[in-house]
Amino acid sequence: MTLQQVFEFVGNHPILVGLFFALLVALIITERKKGGESVTAQVLVRLVNKDNAVVVDLRDKNEFSAGHIAGAISLPYASFATRSDELNNFKNRPVVLVCKIGQHSSAIGSKLMAAGFSDVKRLSGGMTEWLGANLPVVK
Repeated sequence: MTLQQVFEFVGNHPILVGLFFALLVALIITERKKGGESVTAQVLVRLVNKDNAVVVDLRDKNEFSAGHIAGAISLPYASFATRSDELNNFKNRPVVLVCKIGQHSSAIGSKLMAAGFSDVKRLSGGMTEWLGANLPVVK
């Protein structure tokens, strides 16, 4: 399909194209809200320093021991169902979820929001992004 054909299709079907983009925007907004707002490493640092945010590391014990964000609470994804009550004291504080690359934090974020947590966020790109930005870790 050439670029000219694309423009011709858009010109011939403006309602269909408009509907597609409206649905795409709605999908993006829904997905972003589902597990909490995604934040960058720099925003995470600000949340911890200024808003007393709690960092919850969802990686397994070995990955956590190899290096984690200072002050992070280790709550492995695999044991979340049995240990989630450990976070109940933090329901009114910002909670930032961190996993390896961001794949598990959305699912846990949805569960925390359903459990009444008022401010749940996810570290965009997880620890991979944190390490890529050369930010410090504790072993």
